[in-house]
Amino acid sequence: MSLRLALLALLAARPMTGFDAMRQFDASVGYLWHAPHTQIYPELRKLESTGLVQSEEVPRGEHAKKRRYSLTEAGRDQLRAWMDEVEEPRRERDPQRLRAAYFEWARPQAARAQLEAHARFYEEALASYEKQRDDILARRVPLLVARLDRTPPSEQAAVVEFKAFAYSGLIARARAEVEWALEGLRLLERLHQDRSEEDPGERTGT
Repeated sequence: MSLRLALLALLAARPMTGFDAMRQFDASVGYLWHAPHTQIYPELRKLESTGLVQSEEVPRGEHAKKRRYSLTEAGRDQLRAWMDEVEEPRRERDPQRLRAAYFEWARPQAARAQLEAHARFYEEALASYEKQRDDILARRVPLLVARLDRTPPSEQAAVVEFKAFAYSGLIARARAEVEWALEGLRLLERLHQDRSEEDPGERTGT
C-alpha cells in the first residue's frame, strides 16, 4: 500500500516514465520509503490496470518508444482517500535492539564494531536528511518545483512545510539513533573497565 501511495504522490507532481519514477523515487520519496527498483515498474502496471494511472507512448531516441504515466482523476481521488485514512502506529521488528539485548554473547570488539557501524550509518543519513529538508525549504528540489507549478499559490506553503516536517521527523530519529549507539559504546567501555578492576590480572598480564 505504501509503495502505491508513494507512486501516486510522485505522479501528482508531473507525468513520468518508469525510469523517471525510479530516479525521482531515489531523490525524494526513497528517503521516506525504501523500495527496490524492480518493484516500481510492476506497481505502475498494476496502478494502470486499476485505472489509477494512465500511460501513453512517447519517443525514446529515433526509433524506440517508452511509456509515460500520469495520474487519472480516479488516482487523485484514491490518493486523497488513502491520505484521509488514519493508520495506527504498529510495533516494528528491530534487529539492532534485538542484537544489542544479547551483546554479552558477542566479543567486545564485535559489539563495538556493530555500534560504530550504526553510528556511521545514521550520521550519514542525518546529513542527507538535513540537506534534503534545507533544499525543500529553499525550494531547490526539482520535483517539488514541478509540484508547486501545478499547485495554487494559496496551497504552496502547505506543500513545502509538510514535506519539511516529514524530514524533521527523520532528522530527530537519526540523531536519536546516533546517540543510542554512542551510549552503547560508553556502556561497553564502562563494563570493560569494571571487569578490569575486578580482575587485576587482566591489567597486569599475570
